[in-house]
Amino acid sequence: MMNYPTGEASGLSRRAWLQKISMPALATAGACALPSMVLGASAPAKENQPGIYDIRRYGARGDGQTNDTAAIQRAIDECHQQRGGTVLVPVGDYLCGTLELKSNVTLHLAVGGRILGSPRREDYQAPAAIPPGNGNVVFLFAANAENVCIEGSGTIDGDGIHFNNGKGDGTGPGGQKGGNFDRPHLVIFYRCRHIGIKDAFFTRSAYHCFRILECREVNIRGVRIYNRVNRNNDGFHFNSSQHIHISDCDVACQDDGCALFGSNQFVTITNCTFSTRWSVFRFGSGEAKNITVSNCIIYDTYGCPIKIGAGKSKIENLLFSNIVMENVTGPIGIGFNAGNYNDTFVRNISFNNIRASLVTKPVNHPDIPFDVKPFEGEQYSCITLNGVGNSYLENISFTDVQITAAGGGTAAMAAKEVPAVSVEYFGVWGSAPAGAGAYGLYARNVKGLTLQNVRLTYREPDLRPALVLDNVSDAAFHALSIQGHPDATALRFINSQDVLCTATRLLSDARTFLQVKGDRSDNIIIEGGDHRKAQQALQGSLSAVQIK
Repeated sequence: MMNYPTGEASGLSRRAWLQKISMPALATAGACALPSMVLGASAPAKENQPGIYDIRRYGARGDGQTNDTAAIQRAIDECHQQRGGTVLVPVGDYLCGTLELKSNVTLHLAVGGRILGSPRREDYQAPAAIPPGNGNVVFLFAANAENVCIEGSGTIDGDGIHFNNGKGDGTGPGGQKGGNFDRPHLVIFYRCRHIGIKDAFFTRSAYHCFRILECREVNIRGVRIYNRVNRNNDGFHFNSSQHIHISDCDVACQDDGCALFGSNQFVTITNCTFSTRWSVFRFGSGEAKNITVSNCIIYDTYGCPIKIGAGKSKIENLLFSNIVMENVTGPIGIGFNAGNYNDTFVRNISFNNIRASLVTKPVNHPDIPFDVKPFEGEQYSCITLNGVGNSYLENISFTDVQITAAGGGTAAMAAKEVPAVSVEYFGVWGSAPAGAGAYGLYARNVKGLTLQNVRLTYREPDLRPALVLDNVSDAAFHALSIQGHPDATALRFINSQDVLCTATRLLSDARTFLQVKGDRSDNIIIEGGDHRKAQQALQGSLSAVQIK
């Protein structure tokens, strides 16, 4: 172990010692490896130390009034031209428009250092290197770069309130129509490799906070995102990226907390908290596979915390474990309609050790400056597994899962015909009477459904079944515990085959334990368990059921 000299015995004061080692240490630390003691409010050096590019040396004022874009860009450019190093943002408010990060550049935000977005649209660019897609106007970006890092305890603040997009109807800054995309994202990485983002605070973007597009080897650790000044205020938005690792982050935003669109693969997300109006882990089409989410807390989140919408897709090997959801709607929605595409699938998805407490419908976040305006189908929600037509979800499992529904569901909701559509979960349940057909879990077109040690209950009385299966085959339920209602059916199976229920428990009185419907129902086995609280055990197609 190295002994660092301190005090009088060394002949150096602590201040002198720090000054002696700080610059060489910074110069040799490399991207994303600066010591925590680095350079706060010290006056600018007379010249740059090797590998350190203090933006004040390039003319940045940091007074919150002067446009410092050109000065900061000069520091970045020289750092890049000198084969890399650290661009230092010391204490101050550095007003800027679009900045381009480049290969081998670490942007270090010192404590009290803030890069502040300009309120003027003309200060931002839509770089030609980034395809327009979902908008490419941006505050900070890197394209086709490698070894890029943003780090430190400072702030990147988009001040995006100046780009309010009106009523969400496509009205852009200044009220013009068609301008929904004409506002800056906070940070975009496009086709970059080896990206590091850690410890900094990212806030008030005019649009998405992070867009990470077609990138490789991305490590995000310990960042905080507070992004709630505008609509479409995503937290993380990934598209077709690989080897992504996110840990120890706190995200409060208005739109998707962590969208994973396109062909994202080899992704780990752990030890994070999320809160948002519109979903957290949202998957679109593409080839999404080999993704794990663990040890996360989701709170005050509507629009379904885990949401998968698939069409021409190949989605497999998604694992969600050790997740707490408090005050949410959803909480899980998977929809799949491949149409005429044969080489598509949604399969091998597991949910382990989940605790979810649902609310009746979305409510306003007090710090979001506009109303929630919930959709009809967001009321009285449940876990929704929804295959449509000839499309089937395959090998879906729930282990050690507890769902507490808000309750309040009616007999009319329980009896409703579910439309054959694959849309976001609230679209499935939006037809009158609005609300899901089960209070716990509804599954249609699933091959291979496993529930082990799952508990489904509600807070207020609910006349819907806890669980509905519609055209489900190869299902196994072990130690399923469900709350019933004296005037309702606890379980409903429709045209489902090869279902094994062992050690099932009915926790409270119910009219019927299991109702079986449909002439294609077959080989349903009930083995053991406690169903004594039901007035009748079975109703419907009794020939399809064996009780052992």
